[in-house]
Amino acid sequence: MPRQLLESQTVFRGAVFDVERDRLREETGQEIVREVVRSPGGAGGLPLFADGRVALVRQYRHPAGRELLEIPAGMIEPGELPQVCAAREIEQEIGFRAGRLEKLAEFFPTPGFCAERLYVYLATELTPMAQQLDHDEFVEIVYLPLSEAVAMAQQGAIEDAKTVIALLLAAKFCCTDIVDV
Repeated sequence: MPRQLLESQTVFRGAVFDVERDRLREETGQEIVREVVRSPGGAGGLPLFADGRVALVRQYRHPAGRELLEIPAGMIEPGELPQVCAAREIEQEIGFRAGRLEKLAEFFPTPGFCAERLYVYLATELTPMAQQLDHDEFVEIVYLPLSEAVAMAQQGAIEDAKTVIALLLAAKFCCTDIVDV
C-alpha cells in the first residue's frame, strides 16, 4: 500500500513560506502527522571571474544568529525559471550580469521538514552593472580566489549549504586544477 495523503491543513501563512500539517497513511496502514514548510524554492549563482576569483556576499542571517558568506541567491518568483532567478540575484546583489550560467545542482536542503528545492549555477562571462539591493538587503561583497573559498568550505568557515555545494561542485567539475575535492 503506497503512502496516502489523507488531509492537509495550512497552519501558517508567511511572507517567505507556509507551514502545512499533513495527515498521512503509511505503507503499514499506520496514520502519522508531519509538519511541512512550503516555499517557492530558490536559486543562486557562484560568480566566477576570468582571474579565478569568486564573489560571495556576507550578510546577517537571523536564524543562524550571525553573518554568513553565501553565493548571491534568492526566492524564485511565481512563474520564474530558476536560472532567471539566479541571474537576477547576481545582478542585484553584486552588480554583475552573467553572460553564461551552467547548472551545478538542484537539491532539497532540508527534506526532513521542508519541501523547498534549491538550484545553484556557475556564472561566468561577467559584465559590470549597477548593484540593485532590495530595501531590506544589507550585504558586503567578498572577492576570494576560488581555491581559498573552497578551502574555507572544507574547513567549515563557510557554513551555508547552497554555497558549500556550489563551491565544491564548481571546483570539481570546472576547475579540477584548483583543488582535489
